[in-house]
Amino acid sequence: MAREEKVEERDLRRYRIKKMIEEIKRKKGRGTELISLYIPPRKRMSDVINYLRQEYATAENIKSDTTRKHVKDAITKVIERLKYYDEAPENGLVVFCGAIPVSGPGTEKMEIYVVEPPEPVNVNLYRCDDHFHTEYLEETLREKEVFGLISIDVNEAAIGLLEGSRIKVLGKYTSGIPGKHRAGGQSARRFERLREMAVHQYFDRVAKHVNEEFLRDDVYPRLRGVIVGGPGFTKNEFIEEADLDYRIKNKIVAVIDTNYSGEEGLREILDRARDILSGMKYVREKRLVDEFLTRLSKRHNMVLYGIDEVVRNIYSGAIDTVLVMEDIDKRYVRLRCPKCGYEKEMILDPSDAMKLEYRPPKCDKCGAEMTIAEEKGLIDYLADKGEEMGFKVVLITPETEHGKIFSQFGGVAALLRYPLNY
Repeated sequence: MAREEKVEERDLRRYRIKKMIEEIKRKKGRGTELISLYIPPRKRMSDVINYLRQEYATAENIKSDTTRKHVKDAITKVIERLKYYDEAPENGLVVFCGAIPVSGPGTEKMEIYVVEPPEPVNVNLYRCDDHFHTEYLEETLREKEVFGLISIDVNEAAIGLLEGSRIKVLGKYTSGIPGKHRAGGQSARRFERLREMAVHQYFDRVAKHVNEEFLRDDVYPRLRGVIVGGPGFTKNEFIEEADLDYRIKNKIVAVIDTNYSGEEGLREILDRARDILSGMKYVREKRLVDEFLTRLSKRHNMVLYGIDEVVRNIYSGAIDTVLVMEDIDKRYVRLRCPKCGYEKEMILDPSDAMKLEYRPPKCDKCGAEMTIAEEKGLIDYLADKGEEMGFKVVLITPETEHGKIFSQFGGVAALLRYPLNY
């Protein structure tokens, strides 16, 4: 029985695929010689290989000698890799392969990327082009579930979606409704009747936008629930009186009192609906950042922050959870002296890590020229050490409010199991 993937592992896997896609999208071929291959879940690999052999034969018709050679070489490399599988994994398999120019014509280097998607990729596709087709793989990175948010009072409203760690504001509206005091020359009864009509029109206007946004084909199938918030009783009146589609009404899972409405009210809904939204990435991230800030102010010996502090204590056994900004751009480098075996670890900017290849440092022990024994992104390094030492690694989204606050502490922090004594 396969081990159930933990939330942190899933997020890291999605992050790695996302970074790989960013790299793949930058690759360009000289002609239509870059292969994108999508294999549906559980498909027999022998069938796929037979199909590729037919494509290999068809490639003989390509007029350009260079393109023909590159396509045939890429097909051969893909077939060799697929022989390791009896059938495609449960989510399918995606392969990108082709000759990528390093500088100019004649400098092409054959590259291959094999990806197991985080969600089933129900696409059967073989395509040769001057770029890799990543769009179907990118689709599998979309969050499966979203929550609809409505924040409303009599003056303003906002609607949005909580998708993973991101709040997407879909619309902001004002009512233009006058206060309850009577306008000059109008009877109280007439004024109140006009005001009620204006409120009803405002409700229906907001409901129209809610229906349009939440019932979209790319939203409604993933809509896990709708939460309505706002000060006072307006939100309840909106639910009862507005022309909301019955499918939206059936999705309402909570009605929450907030101090604010509009866009600020959307964020307040998230704070007050943590129990309902506990499975969403936004809430998990915010809870951990809040825990870090609370410990920092009240139990500062139970946290570490800053890259150097966390890395220095990576083997202490005291670390329970590492928080790291998703956009942190640092490289872990392990240098080794080929003469005496001395090793040195460094965390560097990508540009400084690249310079080591051209200007390797001297060994601190014997003075010989050191070589790069290992290099990887800081997040991958922390994830590997987490697996080795038994701590969790949680990625923090930079665009969120809690992400912007957390970034001020160096982008890396650790919650400890017990205090460290220096």
